[in-house]
Amino acid sequence: MADCVMIQGTMSGAGKSLVTAGLCRIFHQEGIAVAPFKSQNMSLNSYITKEGLEMGRAQVVQAQAACVEPSVLMNPILLKPCSDMGSQVIVNGEVAGTMSASEYYAYRPKLRGIIRQAYEKLRENYDRIVIEGAGSPAEINLNQNDLVNMGIAEMFDAPVLLVADIDRGGVFAQIYGTVMLLPEKQRARIRGIIINKFRGDVEILRPGLARIEELTGVPVLGVVPYLHVDIDDEDSVVRRENVPRKPLEIAVIRFPRISNATDFNPLARLSAVHVNYVADMSEFSDPDMVILPGTKSTMADLEWMRQNGLEALVKKAAAAGKPVLGICGGYQMLGTVIRDPYRIERGGQMAGLSLLPVETVFEPKKTRLRSKGEILGADGVFRDLSGAFFEGYQIHMGISNPLEEVSAFARLLDGSRDGAVCRNVAGTYIHGIFDQDAAAALEEMLLERKGIIRNDLPAAVDAETFRQSQYDLLAAALRESLDMDKIQEIFD
Repeated sequence: MADCVMIQGTMSGAGKSLVTAGLCRIFHQEGIAVAPFKSQNMSLNSYITKEGLEMGRAQVVQAQAACVEPSVLMNPILLKPCSDMGSQVIVNGEVAGTMSASEYYAYRPKLRGIIRQAYEKLRENYDRIVIEGAGSPAEINLNQNDLVNMGIAEMFDAPVLLVADIDRGGVFAQIYGTVMLLPEKQRARIRGIIINKFRGDVEILRPGLARIEELTGVPVLGVVPYLHVDIDDEDSVVRRENVPRKPLEIAVIRFPRISNATDFNPLARLSAVHVNYVADMSEFSDPDMVILPGTKSTMADLEWMRQNGLEALVKKAAAAGKPVLGICGGYQMLGTVIRDPYRIERGGQMAGLSLLPVETVFEPKKTRLRSKGEILGADGVFRDLSGAFFEGYQIHMGISNPLEEVSAFARLLDGSRDGAVCRNVAGTYIHGIFDQDAAAALEEMLLERKGIIRNDLPAAVDAETFRQSQYDLLAAALRESLDMDKIQEIFD
């Protein structure tokens, strides 16, 4: 009798994270104590637990779907890329160091025991674990000492469901190639195939489904349609198709190393706001507000923005009185100078945009905090946000101090202050600042500034109510698409 199932994919982006979240929700609905698990995640979209530990946000989403508190036990290893060749390595929520690919490859065997220990501790508190793989199990150059796909399935004796992405084409080749590249022992672990992101009439697929079952000896458990559920992506920027024109536009600078882009999903859900992710000057039109988001490499992304002309456009918008907000690394950029005495990034110092009178100094110790409080807003355009409650988190390597008297942007429950605000420019270290009251307040502020009367625009929906409704929609779609009886047989 199995107490776990593993979701692997034919490629990155096949839909493993979403299927895992959906199954967690279904099992929770059936009264089963279920938790997600991913041994190793690579993402710049991280989260701080109640214990002040860092983990990948994908497993946070899956934990929310299962209605359980996120824990680093669900994601013991997190890799945060900081260059094309290296990543910061987070082990059990703590920074273990920054390593090149070759250094990490040599380090990986030491992680096997850590992964096993995390899983076994998780297993003590839950009746069922839904394990997510990474990329594809058919990466034959990485099979030795594998810690994310079939190596994990073997470690925990997990049956595997293989997810394939039909939207990008070649789905039957994906499935056949993945299965046939695996050694026979690993191939036998695959108990079912899920075809994901289908648009059209499933009857057209029937001959192909029968043929791929014949070729691989693995049953197809269902064809999942291209779902339009609004659930945070594992990483980077959420792509929303066919977005109708809205009266307000917020430009979010899309840095090459953008982190925690899910900060802006609550804004994109507002009825009057279009969030435009801007990567070059041609995409920067005449926004009603500009946001500089978090980044894993503040100095490198500031240089990128300086070189491609976006810095000049941000400063021009600020000079015109447009609201400009920086979050985490974006806040650091808005200051006068960034100093890196310990070579956390590149060493030396770099001039900021000089839109806020603050100085940032990078320090070796990472700040990891859960933060509750309210926005102060002070004078200027952000005063309408005053009193908006937030519950978010901080993840940063720098400390930002004012060079002159300047108002704080927020007050935390412990009485401490966060960020800075000066007329129409503000900065904060709080990720998730828009998850509660601030998003609706910001929308009202921008509508008023533009002289737009709300009229028939619907009011914002409570964020938690909306989130739970999307998990229920996801679960319902999977129930309708998949043979849940055959999936249940895996556990019987």
